[in-house]
Amino acid sequence: MPMRWLAVPALLLLVAVPALGAECPALLSGSLPKLHAKESIELCQRYAGKPLVVVNTASFCGFAPQFKGLEALYQRYKDQGLEVLGVPSNDFKQESGDGAETAKVCYVNYGVTFTMTEPQKVRGASATHLFKVLAEQSSSPKWNFYKYVVDRQGNVIANFSSLTKPESPEFIAAVEQALASKP
Repeated sequence: MPMRWLAVPALLLLVAVPALGAECPALLSGSLPKLHAKESIELCQRYAGKPLVVVNTASFCGFAPQFKGLEALYQRYKDQGLEVLGVPSNDFKQESGDGAETAKVCYVNYGVTFTMTEPQKVRGASATHLFKVLAEQSSSPKWNFYKYVVDRQGNVIANFSSLTKPESPEFIAAVEQALASKP
């Protein structure tokens, strides 16, 4: 087979790879370590084209009972494609420094089945990329359990303070809007 015939598939591969990367919204670039696990969550692979709720959490915050509401929301809408991503953070000094303790609070105390990450920075210059983009599209978290609703294109369509419970009508309406968004 002549060498030029081998060059064509290689050239097509080089052209196709950047196109695949272009489909991933900036919000979902990169990966985060999964809570109390050896694996990482490839954000684009896991969440591209899906409606998503992102919430910064803290195990020892007075709003921690919202884990139950977030889990109920996830169970209610997961068959329609909703994903929930919990991102523990000690930015407000209410998270354990021990991933095992954070995992116990989430998985044992509150029965969380949605994806949780290892603790991350969620505010300021040292915030993880996900939260930098969330802040650019809306605002930085003001406290723990600040909730972002993201549509299937990776755009924040609403954000909610810690005071807004996961079962509130306004929050549910935003989630249903994200579910109705086109990929």
